[in-house]
Amino acid sequence: MGILKLNIPTGLTLSRIILIPVFVITAYQHPLWGAVIFGLAAITDFLDGYLARRSGQITKFGIILDPLADKFLVISALVVLVDMARLSAWIAIVIIVREFFVTGLRVVALSKDIIIPAEMGGKLKTTAQITAILCLILGGSIFDMDLYDVGLIFIWAALFLSVISGVQYTISFWKKMI
Repeated sequence: MGILKLNIPTGLTLSRIILIPVFVITAYQHPLWGAVIFGLAAITDFLDGYLARRSGQITKFGIILDPLADKFLVISALVVLVDMARLSAWIAIVIIVREFFVTGLRVVALSKDIIIPAEMGGKLKTTAQITAILCLILGGSIFDMDLYDVGLIFIWAALFLSVISGVQYTISFWKKMI
């Protein structure tokens, strides 16, 4: 059995997971620092994929771990926002269910050596989620700007895109499985 080699993209993915408890602890007492930590973790999402593709270091482990790390980060942030009374629980639940459902589809496909790549809808959803989470965490805490309302607009966009891209992934999954 081969030994799992740690490369830079995988290290970035693991760092995103490690930053989750730091984010959760920090966000309550210091929303600005919580947003910074969340933002740094979100940047690793872009960097790990970019570096893996550029350096040819795409691995099955990375293909599985990267979306899980993304889901853990987003789900943690949604739970924090619900707990802080900045997000309705039902919105968080719909987004979280979609995340688990799509991840499940991708894992089943991968078990059959079928890769379901990220689609534009999923990428737009992730961008809307990250923007919404950052704005909702910050609220009015930076430069006295009301980022909460901006965050609500983006979370509604993320919710809409979550449902649409979830349907797209399901269709893509069934087409590749047949």
